[in-house]
Amino acid sequence: MPTSILLVDDHPVVREGYRRLIERQPGLVVVAEAEDAASAYHQYKAHAPDLVILDLSLSGPSGIEAIRHIRQWDGAARILVFSMLTGAVIVRQAFATGASGYVSKASPPRELLTAVAAVLRGERPMSDDIARAIARDEVAGGRSVLDDLSPRELEILSLTAGGMTAQAVADALCLSLKTVHNNLSVIRATLGARTDAHLVWIAIGAGLVCSAEAPPVSDS
Repeated sequence: MPTSILLVDDHPVVREGYRRLIERQPGLVVVAEAEDAASAYHQYKAHAPDLVILDLSLSGPSGIEAIRHIRQWDGAARILVFSMLTGAVIVRQAFATGASGYVSKASPPRELLTAVAAVLRGERPMSDDIARAIARDEVAGGRSVLDDLSPRELEILSLTAGGMTAQAVADALCLSLKTVHNNLSVIRATLGARTDAHLVWIAIGAGLVCSAEAPPVSDS
């Protein structure tokens, strides 16, 4: 029997690319797709796939919520995260919620396929950049200033620190502009950030984004 896979990503073109990559491999078949956390949960219940490949940045509730709900339904579910988010905080949160492995979208396609095989063998694979982020975090003591943020707040901070405007973040996460601004206010208060520039540097220091990705921000 082929290994059945559920793809979860909010971009249809991206899902199509992953489907083509996966189904070129003998013994792998994509049996369902989902664009958000709610549909991921329903598709998992309907198809009971052998593996879920899931992005964390989804429209509406985050991929962390999708992992949580799927694992509540099936404690043995195998879920491989494939995401642009590479900070140690969000990686640890994904594993704590029930992820089986974590690969960044910056990785070569072969690394995703290698991770798929590893998860199916019962291992907990990470791409090289994710492993380095975790190692840096452990050297620093394993505690981040971002640990008090919710998954949604982490997503908003990551996208903002990566250079997206509040409106772009709202569009990407299917939120209202007011909701994004309210979340940013909570994030600033939680982190003690005095300015937008300070907020970006906190995100860089915590490994949520790298300095090369962060935009120049006025300190006003």
